[in-house]
Amino acid sequence: MSDFSFESDAIALPRGAWAKTHRMRLRHRGKAVLALTQGDFRSYVFPLMTPAGYCVTSESPADHPHHSGLWIASDHVHALMPAANDTVEEYTYNFYVNETFQGRAPGRIVETAVAGREIGAGRFEIAQELEWRGPREWASDAGRLSARETRTMTVTVGERSNRIDVSSTLTGGDFAMRLGPTRHAYFNVRVADSMIVANGGTIVDDRGCEGGAQTSGEGARWVDFSGPVGGGALAGMTVIPHEIEGRTPFWFVADWGVVTVGPFRSEPLDLDRGRSFESRYTVLAHDGGLDRSEIDAVRRG
Repeated sequence: MSDFSFESDAIALPRGAWAKTHRMRLRHRGKAVLALTQGDFRSYVFPLMTPAGYCVTSESPADHPHHSGLWIASDHVHALMPAANDTVEEYTYNFYVNETFQGRAPGRIVETAVAGREIGAGRFEIAQELEWRGPREWASDAGRLSARETRTMTVTVGERSNRIDVSSTLTGGDFAMRLGPTRHAYFNVRVADSMIVANGGTIVDDRGCEGGAQTSGEGARWVDFSGPVGGGALAGMTVIPHEIEGRTPFWFVADWGVVTVGPFRSEPLDLDRGRSFESRYTVLAHDGGLDRSEIDAVRRG
């Protein structure tokens, strides 16, 4: 018998009504670990819990309603479309903000398949297939298929932290595409409001830099955001990107609660049709302050 359950939330709806979005909830021995949500515009993780049961993420905060717990997205996605006389036209979309952003119409990152399985004691794997589709427009009722993504999340529950290893493989869709350059991409987390710096939270990286401004930019190998979560307890999240050949992580970290790891800040990603880009990230949702020995173990592994 499995220690995990991975089930859709049961929602009582009036006859003839249906839910526009859905949420799959992962539990370990009855205790909530995380939930995988398909929203209007993207798939994301919210809530994300520590072993003691504290939520360390925020969903649709008032200042940035498009921030959604833990998510992958980009605001500069360019469809390189073949046109007459062997020319190429560039159609530019936004997969980051849930409305037109700086002139770019919003696309949607839509889950097409999801499966979960226990892979060992205290370990569970969630595999998703997603489509990055541009906005509905003339000559493309369903939105142009900009990319396909395979996203795998391996969850390891622990006594002090829950570990989420995220692997993303982004593959060019029906045509060549370009992503970036931009700071609004690619891997993002938004911490719980109680944890922000104004409410007593702290930000630190591996170099000992503190605060959003000092940890932003290039150079950090990991960033930890910790703070109060209620009842006198302290919890946090450590974000650890894994190495991507030829690219240096660019961090955007803000005292008000967002941590973004951007591989496309200065150089865009060009993907021909069918070509892929792979990236990996680890998040530790921990009780108490950060544990450098655990972070070192992640980096060694």
